[in-house]
Amino acid sequence: MALSGIQIYKMLPQTNCKECGFPTCLAFAMKLAAKQADLDKCPYVSDEAREKLAEAAAPPVRLVIISADGREVKSGNEIVLFRHEKTFFNPAGLFIRVYDDQPLDKIKARVEEAASYVVEYVGMALTIDGFAVQATGDGDTFAAAVKGVLDTAKFPLILIATDTAVMAQGLEAAEGTRPLIYGATAGNWEAFADLAKKHDAPMVIRADSLSVLAELTEKIKAAGIEEIVLDPGVRDLKSSLALNTLIRRMALKKNFKPLGFPIISFPGECANDEGMVSIAATQAITKYGGFVVLDRFSPATLYPLLALRANIYTDPQQPIQVQPGVYEINDPQADSALMVTTNFSITYFSVANEIDGSGIPGWLLVADAEGMSVLTAWAAGKFDAERIAKSVKTTGIGEKISHHKLVIPGHVSVLLGELEEELPGWEILVGPREAVDIPAYLKVWQP
Repeated sequence: MALSGIQIYKMLPQTNCKECGFPTCLAFAMKLAAKQADLDKCPYVSDEAREKLAEAAAPPVRLVIISADGREVKSGNEIVLFRHEKTFFNPAGLFIRVYDDQPLDKIKARVEEAASYVVEYVGMALTIDGFAVQATGDGDTFAAAVKGVLDTAKFPLILIATDTAVMAQGLEAAEGTRPLIYGATAGNWEAFADLAKKHDAPMVIRADSLSVLAELTEKIKAAGIEEIVLDPGVRDLKSSLALNTLIRRMALKKNFKPLGFPIISFPGECANDEGMVSIAATQAITKYGGFVVLDRFSPATLYPLLALRANIYTDPQQPIQVQPGVYEINDPQADSALMVTTNFSITYFSVANEIDGSGIPGWLLVADAEGMSVLTAWAAGKFDAERIAKSVKTTGIGEKISHHKLVIPGHVSVLLGELEEELPGWEILVGPREAVDIPAYLKVWQP
């Protein structure tokens, strides 16, 4: 059973030394109870207490890490069932699967295309996380495919093979990386566990029932493997949703350790047409896939999945922000228009994209509104005349333009008079209410 903060506190040294990074031992205990702190941060906890607390302090979903050439994909360590309760920490890893029976040049071309795909989304560079390589024949062919993938793009790997001898050759080809190995079942888990232990690699275990899955994870842990990924074995949307949710609930709400591991999902095995694959992948990202393996690379499918994931795996209490300051768009000159907005990323990119799309040079002053949109920030007193005037003065934008005209969003036209008082010598203009109307406004704007 999970221990309360008070129960944990009674086992701590109660010195309030602050060496753990918290002001008191009680505060540290509360964080341990919430799975938000590491017991190793306390240098004075007794060995007896450490042994008792180790299991209680461990996150309900085990952290699993795979890596290659400095890139890491992490899954697990989640402590809430819904992101609005706090936040999710480690985004679901998105992988593209290739098969070793394809010509090597075709595999490399496909990997290069997927690896080079990068799209900017509200200031973040979104891309895939790695590749899954599946064996269809002998070990030499599998090893050649693994090596070909890594020679093209050193991304984290998932190696898929049912034969442990074939998997062993794939692992040798992936030397220097830390892949996730897939292929263990109730019938062969011991051989896969030996490989995982030898190569310090996490492993997936697949079973057709949660009871068998739980039994197997306990056996694998007893064999010395801590990083395990679960495959519930089902391949339809309804069953995947039900079992993924049940696994997460058992881990978080019941603290059931045998199911406290990340889940791997294969959306392409749940559906045939691309539209349904997108739906299956969306479901996997939201409920509760840790590693999601796609069977084909398609920007049209991938982009919405990446954007969805970015939205889910952000702190709901911390808006996505851009750096306050002055942004130059379309090479502005001294007589170009100066517009102001907040540093909420979606607001910024909406305004910036409209200015950029107009083809008209312009300056964009981004005021620090603590990541809020224009109206929200204004209502909260975070986007007022004083803050805007401060941004104008601290950025030195007045020295870069010749006209000293500032265009404010139409939604906050009420600030016009106050801004004129805060910025003597400046002319305050009221711009469009909506970003989509900015190009038309800039066409008639005069310095």
